[in-house]
Amino acid sequence: METKRVKIEDPEHIRQEDLEEAAAVLRNGGLVAFPTETVYGLGANALDEKAAKKIYEAKGRPSDNPLIAHISGLEELAPLVEEIPEAAQKLMKEFWPGPLTMIFRKSGLVPYGTTGGLETVAVRMPSDPIARKLISMANVPVAAPSANLSGRPSPTTADHVWQDMAGRIEILIDGGPVGIGLESTIVDVTGEIPTILRPGAVTMEMLEETLGRVEIDPAILGPMKEGIKPKAPGMKYRHYAPKADMTLVEGEMEQVVRAINRLARQAMGEGKKVGIICTDETRACYPAGIVRSIGIRAEEETVAHNLYAVLREFDDLGAEVIYSESFPGDQIGQAIMNRMTKAAGYHIIHVL
Repeated sequence: METKRVKIEDPEHIRQEDLEEAAAVLRNGGLVAFPTETVYGLGANALDEKAAKKIYEAKGRPSDNPLIAHISGLEELAPLVEEIPEAAQKLMKEFWPGPLTMIFRKSGLVPYGTTGGLETVAVRMPSDPIARKLISMANVPVAAPSANLSGRPSPTTADHVWQDMAGRIEILIDGGPVGIGLESTIVDVTGEIPTILRPGAVTMEMLEETLGRVEIDPAILGPMKEGIKPKAPGMKYRHYAPKADMTLVEGEMEQVVRAINRLARQAMGEGKKVGIICTDETRACYPAGIVRSIGIRAEEETVAHNLYAVLREFDDLGAEVIYSESFPGDQIGQAIMNRMTKAAGYHIIHVL
């Protein structure tokens, strides 16, 4: 299959003709990659079970890993769900369109091929203008996980998508780099107490301010047990991972720097190519290895924005092991650490 790449020069002034072919591909059961404000998505008609199957095949994604249905307007939600709970209505008013996905009880319209066999459906309304216009023109809800091979770091540029998906999909819409750089927050609103299934840019603190009590699913804090079906994307399987073995180092920063330098020297002494993830504040503390700053520690949104690009760069440079500083687990740091611990396969070293 030959993949067509369509460049959108000005996302704020999108020409109808630039998206017409992609919208038709989606309506007719094909695959289109497109930007959202979080990461690039790999889209297919969420109501077409055969189209959803193509997503799993293109990504190499386990079939019990549910997909998120993307909509372009509030009126598109009701046909997909059994009910819209009060908590969901509050969240929609506050955070849609935006980087928030909600889990609802699905209607009969949504096939099990989209939901990973679950009786629930994940739905999001993106704020990215290209995504919104494409979904609107397609006139179908669009199932869209991240547009990468399963398990790899998610794509935040069209070039990342091209690396993984060229030859596997019909069209790639190139809208430039994304804004946030981490996948959406996922909240299950089907129970009595809304529960976070995946942290993101809509933080725990923001959700509590809107809803009051909010719970966190245990899968955020550690590996999911075998035999349990994931309720949402990113919960069960190894995700966001570079090719290298990655280790997170936690503790007081001076001790973290010392430990990473010691581990790096040891690995390089064994002939391994070593990558080090740090921040602008500590960049000068690492004299050896492939050292990359992931952003500014005092501005964690920069860390979120750069995380996947840095992990992919280490793949391109052939790093065999990666040692990374860690981050506080509040605000958007919770989302950053969720992605980093999964990328590291929960391999974490605590230093005093």
